[in-house]
Amino acid sequence: MIDATGRPQSVLVLGGASEIAQAIVAGLVPGRCRTVILAGRPSERLDAAADAARAAGADMVETVAFDTTDLAGNPAVVEDVFTRFGDVDLVLAAAGALGDQAELESDPQAAAELITTNFTGLAAALLAAARCMRAQGYGRIVVISSVAGDRPRKANYIYGSTKSGLDAFAQGLGDSLVGSGVGVTVVRPGFVVGRMTEGMDPAPFSTTPEAVAEAVVKGISSGADVVYAPPVLRWVFAVMKQLPRAVWRRMPG
Repeated sequence: MIDATGRPQSVLVLGGASEIAQAIVAGLVPGRCRTVILAGRPSERLDAAADAARAAGADMVETVAFDTTDLAGNPAVVEDVFTRFGDVDLVLAAAGALGDQAELESDPQAAAELITTNFTGLAAALLAAARCMRAQGYGRIVVISSVAGDRPRKANYIYGSTKSGLDAFAQGLGDSLVGSGVGVTVVRPGFVVGRMTEGMDPAPFSTTPEAVAEAVVKGISSGADVVYAPPVLRWVFAVMKQLPRAVWRRMPG
């Protein structure tokens, strides 16, 4: 049960090997989060994330096989977690991939797979999570989006469009859950320096998984609908979204 200060005692992470997800779990465990279920493709990274959660002090840590591209199977994975572990306070949707824009443009199938990974697969899983949380009468869903979804650039419009879709879906899901006891928080990080962006030049207002995690943990406690990381990006993109399209096209990659 989420306590009076908004601290969850249990979390299901969709994309448990994500660097941002691991940093968020590390921030939640000291604040009474004792049950951590990491859902993801079986891998050494997922196992390492589980070990890190245990080292942080979680009492129960388990990994479950989960693949966002398995549209038929991944809702069942979510439902099984709620069945086996009982009520879950927090569902964190952190699965995703960046992809290479040039390669995606030349390979429509790869582009479709990225869209499934980042958007449609997570949407299917989150609908299952929302149904389970609505039945229990409380909880919070946190969705890792991106400022790339606020207004996709020509240099990353395929990735950006996946985040735009996920972001819009999460906002609508949150509106549909008003009055149910379940809330949704959309997280929009900027350029995150880490494994996914290795070898890329950092963009202005770059951040780290740890800084994103700190903002997310605060957002969970306050019940925020939207979290930008770093916070200044809220105002940067408020301006960016108003730029004429002809100007936006000239934005650097």
